[in-house]
Amino acid sequence: MANPTRAKLIFKVIAAVIARTSVLGALLFFSAGTLAWWRAWVFLAVMFAATATIMIGVNQDLAAERLKGPFQPGSRADKVILAALIPAIIGQFVLIGLDVWRLHLPGKPDLVVSSLGLALYIAGFWIILIAMRENAFATTIVRYQKERGQVVVDTGPYHVVRHPMYCGAVLWFVGMPLWLESAAGALFAIVLVGLFVLRIFLEEGLLRRELPGYAAYAERVRYRLIPLVW
Repeated sequence: MANPTRAKLIFKVIAAVIARTSVLGALLFFSAGTLAWWRAWVFLAVMFAATATIMIGVNQDLAAERLKGPFQPGSRADKVILAALIPAIIGQFVLIGLDVWRLHLPGKPDLVVSSLGLALYIAGFWIILIAMRENAFATTIVRYQKERGQVVVDTGPYHVVRHPMYCGAVLWFVGMPLWLESAAGALFAIVLVGLFVLRIFLEEGLLRRELPGYAAYAERVRYRLIPLVW
């Protein structure tokens, strides 16, 4: 007999993924002023399939934690960063739709670059998937999860960089606008990367103070976000 708790969780995951995909799709199509945008439909299909695969395939407790969303008790500074990050993500989607269908800003990516964008987008999801499978404490907020028995994870992608999920997110937010043929949207990703960097500093400060063994881990794994760079 199927596990009713897991079945309920899967139902919640699918509902959450549908809601997220619908909201982001609405931002794109509303700003574009049309539904006749096949690249956007491909993007949304890939996002739905990849996000559902990630959430269903990871640790059940982690999936339940991530379903709680980013607005939970945690670091006050993290709430400030999230208050900037979430509108910035919304802004990127709106800018992409406006750029491609209304503003026509110069520098439209060609077929090779836009195809590379799709590859980067998929690669970002893949990195996030393997990171979340490796790290059962990869929640949406910055906090020390003492009640869940949080420990340092230094295996898989965490053996290469200290924040592989942010690495995947960078590929995601750069590749997505390139695939949708918006160079302006790709340039706007610089804002998102800057906010990720701020959050990395915040998260590392907290983990160094509160998570036993993290300082030693940071000495072993030198790079935070991009191998051989930073």
